[in-house]
Amino acid sequence: MKKHIHVVAAVIGNEDGELLCALRSRQMSLPNVWEFPGGKVEDGEDYQAALEREIEEELHCTITAGDVFHTHTHDYEKVTVTLHCLHATITNGTPIASEHAKLIWMPTEQLDSLLWAPADIPAVESLQAAAVR
Repeated sequence: MKKHIHVVAAVIGNEDGELLCALRSRQMSLPNVWEFPGGKVEDGEDYQAALEREIEEELHCTITAGDVFHTHTHDYEKVTVTLHCLHATITNGTPIASEHAKLIWMPTEQLDSLLWAPADIPAVESLQAAAVR
């Protein structure tokens, strides 16, 4: 039976209405695809606490995580991932790519120009559909 993990991802916007996108490095599983930054939920953590911890560890800045706005389960070859996307706001510092190859700010309507990790694609589609309204 495949391992099933819960992962949280931050959808962080800036003052220009762009969203923070992170390119997975060659050392990571699923290299060279884009994702919303985040990570695994540890035992006993709620989604907000997990996301705030992961962003501090990965991007060296502080955020306030909001509510879950999108959840999707994706079956990869070796693991099943349930991705919980939360809106988040940077409260201190500037995101720094320490684990990722690159960070960029991208307008919502251009998100689909990037090659996304499969688990992130439904969230991208949801964000773009909401932006059209």
